[in-house]
Formats: sequence, structure tokens, C-alpha cells
Amino acid sequence: MKKAPHLYPILVLEDDLEVAAKLLQAFHRMEPYLAPFDLDVTLLSTCDSVQRLVNEVSDRHYDVIVLDRDCKAAGSFHILDFDRFGKENIISISSTPEWNRSAQASGIRHIIPKSFNQLDKFASDVAERVLELLKSK
Repeated sequence: MKKAPHLYPILVLEDDLEVAAKLLQAFHRMEPYLAPFDLDVTLLSTCDSVQRLVNEVSDRHYDVIVLDRDCKAAGSFHILDFDRFGKENIISISSTPEWNRSAQASGIRHIIPKSFNQLDKFASDVAERVLELLKSK
């Protein structure tokens, strides 16, 4: 029987599927640098899902959270309980400077502004930051 790998749980809160796909591709390219560890990625696209599946589940844990601001339900991913999951583990990725400033004012240290004109570079930058955060654990 194959031994279960150690998994790093990652939460991606992103409502744009093209952006989510680019992030997942970048994580795929980054994952070999974590060997023998693997990623366990959860992707949510609405703030309602964050409330029901993350905030309300007491034993939920993520090593890194990639956080956009706007969600498909016309709400905000900033509904996430920042304190519970550790602001040092959250990367704010809004394309709107105001939302990144709001996240920073809430204590989030990692800000990587989303650029729809350079999605590949943006996704690569996010994956590099995720890798740095995971390697520091």
C-alpha cells in the first residue's frame, strides 16, 4: 500500500475561473519544489461557501489562503475569519487597489495585485509566494 503523502492545504478564494485556472497551473509547476510533499487545493467562488464550508467548520485548517475580494454572489471574500486562519498565511490578490489596502489595514502582510493583462506573471508571483510561505513552515 502506498504511503499517504504529507499535504499542504491551500484555500483559493477566487471567482474568476480564468484566474483560478492560471493559479492552479502555477501551483502545478511549483509543486515539485515541495517534494515529497503535495498540495491539497480547495477553490471556492462565493462568500456563502466560505461562510458554510470554512468559517463554520471549527477544525478546518489551511497553510496558505489566496484571497480575492469580490465573489460570484456579489459579496466579499473578506467574510473569511482572518484571525482564525492567521493573517500571516493570507495573500490578498485583488485587482482593485482599494481592496488590497483594506486587507492590509486588516493586518494581511502579503499583497500581490492581480493583473488581467499579465495573468501568467501574476499567477507565477502568487505561486512563488505560496512556496516561500510553505517552506517557512
